[in-house]
Amino acid sequence: MLFNSFTFIVFFITVSALYFLLPHRVRWLLLLGASCVFYMAWNPYLIVLILFTIFINYFSAIAIYNERSRRRKKRILVFSMLVDFGLLFIFKYLGFMNDTLLALFGDNWPIETLNIILPMGISFYTFQAAAYTIDVYRGDIKPEKHFGIFALFVMFFPQLVAGPIERSANLLPQFRKRHSFDPQRIVSGIRIMLWGFFKKIVIADRAAVAVNAVYNSASEYRGLYLTAATVLFAFQIYCDFSGYSDIAKGCARVLGFDLMDNFKNPYLSKSIKEFWRRWHISLSTWFMDYVYIPLGGNREGEAKKYRNLIITFLVSGLWHGANWTFVLWGAVHGIYQVIGHITAPVRNRMKKSLHLYGTGFSAFVSTIITFGLVCIGWVFFRANSASDALYVISHMADSITGWADRQYIYEVMTGMGLGLYEMLVLVCAILFMAVTEIFCGSRPVYDVIERKNMAVRLIFYIITAVFILSAGVFYEAGVFIYFQF
Repeated sequence: MLFNSFTFIVFFITVSALYFLLPHRVRWLLLLGASCVFYMAWNPYLIVLILFTIFINYFSAIAIYNERSRRRKKRILVFSMLVDFGLLFIFKYLGFMNDTLLALFGDNWPIETLNIILPMGISFYTFQAAAYTIDVYRGDIKPEKHFGIFALFVMFFPQLVAGPIERSANLLPQFRKRHSFDPQRIVSGIRIMLWGFFKKIVIADRAAVAVNAVYNSASEYRGLYLTAATVLFAFQIYCDFSGYSDIAKGCARVLGFDLMDNFKNPYLSKSIKEFWRRWHISLSTWFMDYVYIPLGGNREGEAKKYRNLIITFLVSGLWHGANWTFVLWGAVHGIYQVIGHITAPVRNRMKKSLHLYGTGFSAFVSTIITFGLVCIGWVFFRANSASDALYVISHMADSITGWADRQYIYEVMTGMGLGLYEMLVLVCAILFMAVTEIFCGSRPVYDVIERKNMAVRLIFYIITAVFILSAGVFYEAGVFIYFQF
């Protein structure tokens, strides 16, 4: 069930109305049932896989908590992780591994391509459930005794299939709180959803048309076409994924729940390190807590710190998809991080010697460079193959001397699958979002706007609503990119 569909709107209004009409003691049951319906609308049979993951982690956590022997605790944890990540491997990576071996050995490899259905959101709910069990093992939390509440924690429909990946310490206690009908909170949640819908159906779904036209036939394009498509993809994936997170957060707030902020205007970052503090925060912190730090973090010298960074980003790339392009994307960002750490002292000394340190000009240049580096990384993320990615990168700057030619720019704007009007609407929407985020700095847009006076809020939401109603892509509801992860 897609957020950007009429079916979901009816579903959400119905669930919200029933939620506040029912007594507190049975509300968890309504939400759990609604979450099952939400997921089963895609594939009813694969609900069994989520329930099995819930069953394993629920009983493993209780067994770990009740066990006195540290060795036995660890064995239970290892068993739970093997089941969690074993299922993830089978459904997400087994086909990829088989295809790789088939490509290497050809006819000598006995197994043909495996057509395994990828369960929607399996990476998200697996990571959320696994983190809960690890936290119990570490002694950070106590296990949830109520099976239904724990099942709801894993399956809570606003963030079930694309996050944010919530931590048990934040979300689990909220299911036991009494949430009264609060019109102000409901309006606040709807406003957050409105901003999410703007990013998804006005920017992301429109940009997808141009990006797909170029990247699905990459070898037929050169120069500004490839550069423009790459920049548009940067905004497409950001607006698609952060749009989902905003809608999820807004839905949860209407019902009385607070989900974590998953994005904080990441394209305003002045370094790659800062970018990863603002982008997909729930996943970044997950890898920090459960991969990077357990590997040793930065506690064992510079060389091992760089090794740990590279490993963490390689795993992050593989998490995003069973394709070598995602691994390369992770490697690129790992290399960015290492180079950033190594060159930071030299760069800071140069800025100070040139009297640029801490200036607005320095911040602007750093932001532009960071965005450019992120876009280069996105080429690997979006390309259909590694060879396509290398072609795009090597041909992005072709005919750069002609980029100032108005006729060439017009040809590019109208030659990427969108009409001139559609492209102008897209550019205006991106500019509106960019200006708004610059105004808000590192804080989420909806938090800043909520604190402004009535006039500012009214103008902002009128412009947002006009964009959605006049330029939203309603004729073909686009699937969210991160549903495939």
